[in-house]
Amino acid sequence: MPYIDDFFHALIQSGGSDLHLAQGQPPKIRRHGEILPIREETLSYEEISFMLSEICSPARWQRFEELGDLDFAYEMDEENRFRVNYLKQVHGYGAVFRIIPTRIKTLDELGVPKVIKTFGEMRGGIVLVTGPTGSGKSTTLAALMDYININFSRHIVTIEEPIEFVHRNKRSVITQREVPEHAISFPAGLKAALREDADIVLVGEMRDLETIALALTAAETGLLVFGTLHTNNSRKTVDRIIDVFPSDQQAQVRTMLAASLRGVVAQLLLKKADGAGRVAVNEILVSNSAVSAIIREGATQKLQDVIVAGKGEGMQFMDDAIWDQLVSGNASPHEAYMKAIDKHRFKPFLPAEEAELALAAGAYEEQPGRGEKNKRPLLGRR
Repeated sequence: MPYIDDFFHALIQSGGSDLHLAQGQPPKIRRHGEILPIREETLSYEEISFMLSEICSPARWQRFEELGDLDFAYEMDEENRFRVNYLKQVHGYGAVFRIIPTRIKTLDELGVPKVIKTFGEMRGGIVLVTGPTGSGKSTTLAALMDYININFSRHIVTIEEPIEFVHRNKRSVITQREVPEHAISFPAGLKAALREDADIVLVGEMRDLETIALALTAAETGLLVFGTLHTNNSRKTVDRIIDVFPSDQQAQVRTMLAASLRGVVAQLLLKKADGAGRVAVNEILVSNSAVSAIIREGATQKLQDVIVAGKGEGMQFMDDAIWDQLVSGNASPHEAYMKAIDKHRFKPFLPAEEAELALAAGAYEEQPGRGEKNKRPLLGRR
């Protein structure tokens, strides 16, 4: 058994989600959003280099030594799999390991809005699942792919870095490709998917212009494309897609996105008020004629009104989802305030000491169209 497995067992037994290793630091875990040390002794060069090289092939280790970063997946046993990132940092080697459950939870078990299932039933277009790192995007997407796999006969191609959830063929055929092991890059994998008789393509990261352009083109040609972005809500998601293109192409891209966008699922995790884990909250945008017109016009500030008015179509505004968790007692006023878009709506629920904590944590509001220097604290302003 590899030496590092002892640390993984400690992570699993503690109920943590991530293991953090850094040369010169004690090993640490993330548990319910907090990072905690699991021993006092720091990791030496000898210990961490032995641990990391032991579970990594010689070819991958050489690539890590040359580039300073490496992503792959490590399977400790049939029940425990990890997404791995090796890195070099100021004090030497480092690594972060994220637990990937081997059993894929259903959408019902995750408690996400039921309208998300309808995105899996579509025959073409693009659906964007967004949120910050660690917000559960991969878990939600895996559950949606499994829903399709159980209920429909499709060919699903996933392009991931690395492969996280491993799917077994049910009614559908699932081809999972890892960057750079099976495809050199996300754009290369997307181009190949167009020749692989795919019905559905899942793009693990839409991080550059070429990937986004190819994803939009694939959606226009009739594929159902699922992609992820690190944005917090629907408006920012649409803006990010458009803004990645040069200004002289943005009008054309708005037209393409207006025609092909089927929906946006934005996701955040809130710490539970009782400290026992976190709960997912979602903003849901379902594209309709009003949404298409707004995107074509470039008037994304109007999307919030459409989402709030679209409850009957399954839409949900992020602040309303956070509000429901606050009212039900699942989330504390401080947590709801920190994650909300409209801080004023949640400010009255903050006790004075909580307000001070929020101010110390740097709760800022960015003024539309203004730069970093014009950000100002929300709390305590007149």
